[in-house]
Amino acid sequence: MPTVKPKPAKPKAAKAKSRRRTGRKLFQHDRALGVRFVAGADEAGRGCLAGPLVAAGVLFDLERLGPREVRALSVLNDSKQHTPEAREALYPVVLRIATRVAVISRGPRGIDSRGLHRTNIAALRDALVRVAAGHDDVLCLSDGFAVGDLGGLEGRAIVDGDATSAAIAAASIIAKVTRDRFMHRADDRHPGWEFATHVGYSTPEHRLAIQRQGVSPLHRLSFQSAAYQQLAL
Repeated sequence: MPTVKPKPAKPKAAKAKSRRRTGRKLFQHDRALGVRFVAGADEAGRGCLAGPLVAAGVLFDLERLGPREVRALSVLNDSKQHTPEAREALYPVVLRIATRVAVISRGPRGIDSRGLHRTNIAALRDALVRVAAGHDDVLCLSDGFAVGDLGGLEGRAIVDGDATSAAIAAASIIAKVTRDRFMHRADDRHPGWEFATHVGYSTPEHRLAIQRQGVSPLHRLSFQSAAYQQLAL
């Protein structure tokens, strides 16, 4: 059999340069939409066992974004591609450069009563309406899911939107940082579940904590999980 030579790995400098260009590519996508204002919405905490679902909306005025602003957000990307420290660093930059930012939080009991998907869609829709209302020549983008009627605003769902659109990626940063900060504070109020470590996601440590001491007021009782099978809820 012929020998297949492995592809040479990219030098570290090339990888770093590629990461610096991420934000530029995302803004190129949004500019290509042909509108002045682009609003993006994304959520954090949809798949968690505990804690709120947090949706954020970010509006960019593309006519007012110059090279300096784009350079400041050159590493912008899906929040999952960043370390916690990098997300914290991007958070105030997004707040400074965005025309408008909105955060919508939905708690565990609301998720239990209305259902996760309905709660998620409504939160994304509310975030987009808050940042885009009152603006002409605006397009509202949501990550993955169409959000329904936006009160006359034009909407579009983008698959993998947080890795495609600058507005959605910025919203993912705002939503993730906001929610993580809340869960870190919740760790002090509800000791024993280690919320600061897993921020509510279904990790082995989190499931063990539930088996050890039951559920907290932050847990979603309607969420189907093996962690709840031994518990009388």
